[in-house]
Amino acid sequence: MGNNMELGYEMFCYQCEQTAGGKGCTKLGVCGKTPEIAGLQDLLIFQIKGISCYAKTFIEQEQHVDKSIVTFIENALFTTLTNVNFDADAHVKLLRQSQEIKETLKSSVGEINNPTYHATYKLPNDKNEMLKDAYIAGIMYDSSLDPDIRSLRQTVVYGLKGISAYGHQARELGFYSDEVDDFYITALEAVTDDRLTVEDLIRLTMRTGEMAVEIIKQLDDANTSVYDNPSPHTVNVNIKKGPFIIISGHDLKDLEMLLKQTEGTGINIYTHGEMLPSHGYAGLKKYPHLIGNFGGAWQDQQKEFDNLPGCIIMTTNCLMRPRDSYKDRIYSTNVVGWEGVKHIEKKSDGEKDFSPVIRQALELGGFKEDIEPHNILVGFGHEAVLSNAQSIVDAVKSGHIRHFFLIGGCDGARPGRNYYTEFAKLVPNDCIIMTLACGKYRFNKLDFGEAAGIPRLLDIGQCNDAYSAVRIATALADAFETDINGLPLSLIISWYEQKAVADLLALLSLGFKNIYLGPTLPAFISPNVLQYLTDTFNLRLISNAEDDIKTCLRQAV
Repeated sequence: MGNNMELGYEMFCYQCEQTAGGKGCTKLGVCGKTPEIAGLQDLLIFQIKGISCYAKTFIEQEQHVDKSIVTFIENALFTTLTNVNFDADAHVKLLRQSQEIKETLKSSVGEINNPTYHATYKLPNDKNEMLKDAYIAGIMYDSSLDPDIRSLRQTVVYGLKGISAYGHQARELGFYSDEVDDFYITALEAVTDDRLTVEDLIRLTMRTGEMAVEIIKQLDDANTSVYDNPSPHTVNVNIKKGPFIIISGHDLKDLEMLLKQTEGTGINIYTHGEMLPSHGYAGLKKYPHLIGNFGGAWQDQQKEFDNLPGCIIMTTNCLMRPRDSYKDRIYSTNVVGWEGVKHIEKKSDGEKDFSPVIRQALELGGFKEDIEPHNILVGFGHEAVLSNAQSIVDAVKSGHIRHFFLIGGCDGARPGRNYYTEFAKLVPNDCIIMTLACGKYRFNKLDFGEAAGIPRLLDIGQCNDAYSAVRIATALADAFETDINGLPLSLIISWYEQKAVADLLALLSLGFKNIYLGPTLPAFISPNVLQYLTDTFNLRLISNAEDDIKTCLRQAV
């Protein structure tokens, strides 16, 4: 593969928090994304915008778009999310499908109102020719574009990428939202429309937040309907003797299929990363060989997986470049991929065959001895917390609980994230910490004790369980006869990739104010857009843990 200029494409990506120099990756993605992959991903987003220009016609006629097309758009968005897919062949396959879909829609729809180049562009079939065209899809291709327009368009697209991850997981369990499915298409078409003003795009951005709320509600309904509501459960975070498979990501259906197929084999199943909260679901923790959780957050996987005597399955992000020491024993599935990594496909009936993973895990033999168990507590979803709502309200009114801190979000490798560990350690003993997403690995093995008989650390779940946090906040607001901003609650959010963007937009669309965000502000937010968010929602950048805690407690008085 040649350099950027040989590709006819200048790589530029700033969708994640760790983007180079806090401005944008131009030579190689910090995530490991090459210019080749970046070009193919930009072109794939360009193509689904073109598909949406045609598909919007059906929505204007009050018809729903064929679900196979919606699923394709959703999977294309998810494929381009940070740390998901680095396999060029997988992208080329999707791109070829995108052109087939676009041409089929064009034949069906005919002339459209907004025939932008996204709609009229004809994708070549050859990968090298695709890469020569990739420049037209680059974020900075139109150098004359108003920076606030570009900022808001990208914010919407990144919000859609986050929504697509949640939508994919819900759809795997048979749940979806027609409203969200339609919005993928109307929003992707809207970001191609040069007639839309900054004010129009601000409204679209807030609408993206509303759709994020809708999709995390759908996913919560899916998970709790299929696997029951999470309940408090202790999870061993040390290893046990015997063969094993580690399963990482977010997809509970994949975990369930793996648990069923490994029953009676003697293989232990460990969760990893964002799969940790699955131990709280009755429908999953009933399997005795779901033995515990392995390792910490996603960014530690390379050293933690190094020379492991077992297998790993990656169901969603975050995948990092596999080292040679374990590349032969790591598997991907769904839209996840890396060149040379074995992939488990879904069969026509929706099931997957994990037998190659199972055979290899048995051959490898696993860990040779136990390490003394060390347990952490998970499973504090909205049902578990709100079943104790009255005692929580009483404890606050009596002064035994002073404040709640939601410390959650994505983790990452860049320096500065120790802030969240320091913050958790400095939270006063009469305050409760709620946490969700992989940011919790910064402090979830610490002993915080109890306050008023309630564990001071409540693990609400995955990043998509932001809905649980919303449900808890709104229910407590009702109990205290106030609104969500009148609660003794502060939100301390860490962000890394686009699911966090969707979650932030969801919170803003619900009216949450005074959110602390870090470690840095998004590079794709222009100064004027940032000023709007600051003025409207008092969104603020984290400073230092001690001062921020004091400010939160002072504002709550």
